[in-house]
Amino acid sequence: MADGARRQRLRRSRGRDPLGLRRALADRLLPGLVAAMALLGAVALGGAEGAAELARRWQGGAGSAVLVQFPAETPPARRDAALAALRALPGVVDARAMDRERMAALLRPWLGEVPSLPLPVVIELRLASLPASPAGFAERVAAAVPGGGASVEAHGVWLARLAALARSLQGVAMAALLLVAGIAAAVVAVAVRAGIAARRQAIAILHELGATDSDIAGRFARRVALLAGAGALAGTTLAVPVLAALAGLAAPLVGGEAAVAEGLPWRGLPWTGLALLPAIGAGIGWLTAQIAVRRWLRLLP
Repeated sequence: MADGARRQRLRRSRGRDPLGLRRALADRLLPGLVAAMALLGAVALGGAEGAAELARRWQGGAGSAVLVQFPAETPPARRDAALAALRALPGVVDARAMDRERMAALLRPWLGEVPSLPLPVVIELRLASLPASPAGFAERVAAAVPGGGASVEAHGVWLARLAALARSLQGVAMAALLLVAGIAAAVVAVAVRAGIAARRQAIAILHELGATDSDIAGRFARRVALLAGAGALAGTTLAVPVLAALAGLAAPLVGGEAAVAEGLPWRGLPWTGLALLPAIGAGIGWLTAQIAVRRWLRLLP
């Protein structure tokens, strides 16, 4: 009966903060540190999303890695001979002549609606893999064309390499995000240990009165989750205009004026990830507090 009464009194005291956690876990230092981590995490998340967008756009422009151009008056027989020779080149998966509609679509961003003027004959080459030397490969393509006189553009090779670089940057940004999460967990663990040290006597008394490890760890976890979630929300809110400004600076790389017309920089922000950051911050705080407090409580006699 006495033990049951102690447990009942403990339950009634939940709202009265018997451990003094409002004093032990300050509502300024920990949220401020978590806000800084959330800001860094949001920037890393935005960097990963931006790198992925760059990779998608550049990869789309690298579908035809090499373009071979002939004068508009090139007869069909010579075009067909060039197609046969180019398809026989090592490393070339396919070679096809570009029709007028596709060429007009490629020229439209610079010339608008293309008038009914003679357009050059263009052959698209699709490659099995990126050549080690784009310039050397372009020279081999030009030499393989019967009769010469062809102009070779290997810009797609460079676009494909830029896309690979963007994917690497995406991986680096995600690694930075994980590092920030680890640092945030370490910061929370230090704060929890400081709170335990400040309320050591009160924790020991409650433990002797019958409070379970779950009760005490739950009190710490709820307080830390509240502070960490509030800090993460503040940091994420501060990160939104920063990310919008960075996205505006990067707009020329992802479409220029077209990107602005599509609603960038605001539309291009990783809104889903940003919305999840406060919940993730609170979750990290709750889990870290649970682990730290339970490990300390195991050492009590």
